[in-house]
Amino acid sequence: MKRLLALLLVATALTGCGYNDFQRLDEDTKSKWSEVLNQYQRRADLVPNIVASVKGEANFEQETLTKVIEARSKATSIQATPELINDPAAFEKFQQAQGELTGALSRLMVVAEQYPQLQANQAFRDLRVTLEGTENRITVARNAYIQSVQQYNVLARSFPTNLTGMVFGYKAKPTFTVQNEAEIARPPTVDFGTK
Repeated sequence: MKRLLALLLVATALTGCGYNDFQRLDEDTKSKWSEVLNQYQRRADLVPNIVASVKGEANFEQETLTKVIEARSKATSIQATPELINDPAAFEKFQQAQGELTGALSRLMVVAEQYPQLQANQAFRDLRVTLEGTENRITVARNAYIQSVQQYNVLARSFPTNLTGMVFGYKAKPTFTVQNEAEIARPPTVDFGTK
């Protein structure tokens, strides 16, 4: 009887401790993270096709193409596992590599606008539309991941579930940040000039 009562007491204590919520939200963040990775992979798979279509333009800036190729190589060389979302340093490295690829692709598209023949190429235009769609999908997937991490982190930091988190080793997860936060925070300089 005492054993049954003790078991019932432990079961009751565990239902209110948030353990199951940690399990549910941890799985949700992993699922959302997988979708982010799927979209980043989709973009990485587009890069060789974009580079190949741009290489057809004889005078295209080789330096710009090289930066895109290098950024893709760096972004795809990072082992993107579900454990990455529990390691803030590795997560930051991954985020930085993806940011470099985003920047290199943006620069490529800006430079490509200077080549009318390339802009007239239907295959390039199709790839550009696909890339824009993929960037939108990345944004949607990242936002879903950010919301999932927010729910998990609130659970990990709230009382009394934070005690369960400490006992079982559930720590707050890293989330995406703005790469150039300091630059964005600085107010723009406006000069209307004087006459």
